[in-house]
Amino acid sequence: MTQKTTLTDPRRAAETRQWHHVDAKGQILGRMATRVATLLRGKHKVAYTPFVDCGDFVVVTNAKEIKVTGNKLVEKTYFRHSGYARGAHVTPMHRMMEKDPRKVVALAVKRMIPQNRLRDRQMTRLRIFVGDKNPFAIKVKA
Repeated sequence: MTQKTTLTDPRRAAETRQWHHVDAKGQILGRMATRVATLLRGKHKVAYTPFVDCGDFVVVTNAKEIKVTGNKLVEKTYFRHSGYARGAHVTPMHRMMEKDPRKVVALAVKRMIPQNRLRDRQMTRLRIFVGDKNPFAIKVKA
């Protein structure tokens, strides 16, 4: 018996996108981020093709109520550099959670998606909200 490889057409992939809701309340950051990254990439679909953007929309609510294991809240840091001499900025996770918890979730998901041309397009389909309310509640299936 011969096996056939099916390739997803990019136009067809865009037509079949679905909306998913992830409630981050009480969930561990890394485990939730892997699930969200899988949905954004489309790896949960039968017709997954690595080089086609066939992922779905994902809405994450309650970003401020995520959990982290161990002592990460105190020890984990986020690094960025302005490009100038002595332009390094190191921000601890607890300060990032106080300032904008959406950024913590977005960075966790972004770093779990391969760094290629599709990543920015896939990340545009991620919507993160600090609280329970979101304007996409009508589109999302519970």
